[in-house]
Amino acid sequence: MNDLLQTNATSTFVDNMSLPIHRWFRYSAGFSAQWVEDTVMAYLSKSNKRDHFRVLDPFAGSGTTLLSCDKLGITSYGYESHPFIYEIASGKLLWSTNIDQFLEKANDILVQAQNDHSTVGSYPDIVLKCYDEKNLEEIDHLKKALYAKSDSSFSYRLSWLAFVSMLRASSHAGTATWQYILPNKKKAKVLSAFEAFARQVHLMHEDMRIFQQSQARPCATLIRHDARKASAIEKNSIDFIITSPPYANNYDYADATRLELSVLGEITCWGDLQSKIRPGLVRSCSQMVSKERKDTFQYLKDPLLKPIYHEILDVCTKLDLEKENHGGKKNYHTMIALYFLDLAKVCQELRQVCKEGAVVCFVIGDSAPYGIYVPVDDWLGRLAIAAGFKEYYFEKIRDRNVKWHNRKHKVPLKEGRLWIRG
Repeated sequence: MNDLLQTNATSTFVDNMSLPIHRWFRYSAGFSAQWVEDTVMAYLSKSNKRDHFRVLDPFAGSGTTLLSCDKLGITSYGYESHPFIYEIASGKLLWSTNIDQFLEKANDILVQAQNDHSTVGSYPDIVLKCYDEKNLEEIDHLKKALYAKSDSSFSYRLSWLAFVSMLRASSHAGTATWQYILPNKKKAKVLSAFEAFARQVHLMHEDMRIFQQSQARPCATLIRHDARKASAIEKNSIDFIITSPPYANNYDYADATRLELSVLGEITCWGDLQSKIRPGLVRSCSQMVSKERKDTFQYLKDPLLKPIYHEILDVCTKLDLEKENHGGKKNYHTMIALYFLDLAKVCQELRQVCKEGAVVCFVIGDSAPYGIYVPVDDWLGRLAIAAGFKEYYFEKIRDRNVKWHNRKHKVPLKEGRLWIRG
């Protein structure tokens, strides 16, 4: 496994914002597309088995791994359970669509929106706080035109993606580091919604042309699927898994897309996130687990957690006691218990689809809620061994959170790649 290590690669999505297709929608939870390409090619150079080679990303997010494999002409599969992010990734994978047809569809939508003089529809408070009157009117008219022009064409789906991808550019609201919308934080420069839509369409048009003129081939299959559950992918068919599961750091992947979901009318209140978005996600934040907190220690007795039972019991007990010293009393103990139970299920399912000798790479970070350390890499590696994989190795990339001045603990944290062989 050491032959595959790439010490100069990044584990963040930032670099992707300069890459065609990848930059269409900024998704904070991600990793470097160039690193994926380099890593897959390094594996292929060692194995010499490009024919029938299959890559899987069980947490596909906005499609970084799948697009990277398309660029290399390699067959890939991805799972994504977040309904909105699934649509984002699906749209990106339509890069081979006829460019002129896409441009015609998008222009039709823009012209109809510009000629719309109807009254603005109703929107949740979060939307009203994020747009001035003029831009909300333009967004409303774009959305109405989008729905009026709705059909089953790829050009329409790309036009939808252009619309949702420009919603932040036309909002005066700032955005936190992790993509949470901040209505009270004002941006200096805001584009009109019509201008932002036109710019996004132009960007997508040019990126599609670049990809289509390259050696890229559309080889990816994205599946709306929860990685904790049995998959339709054939058993013993995957050679290489490269992914980044949610970190156990209380980041709310549902809330990060609240503005877009609210504009679309998919949600109308905070409670809709819990009922419509979170059920298919790995339980990596305390907001997802409040109803299960009373059964926390019963969950720890699940046979899947036997390999780490004593250590995770100790950590969860400490977290349960420590929460009483904090005003929020966050249920981190329940979050940690269910997070590892979820990842244990993921490991079991991944082993089923992996060939003998397949390589798995998890981009992962450790955690220390309330200052109590959780060795994510070691525990996840041991759960993988219990699922039938043979060995694991952790490669540290960087220290985490060292620049944050408001950290509430001094526990050193790291990020890196957990390499597993099956």
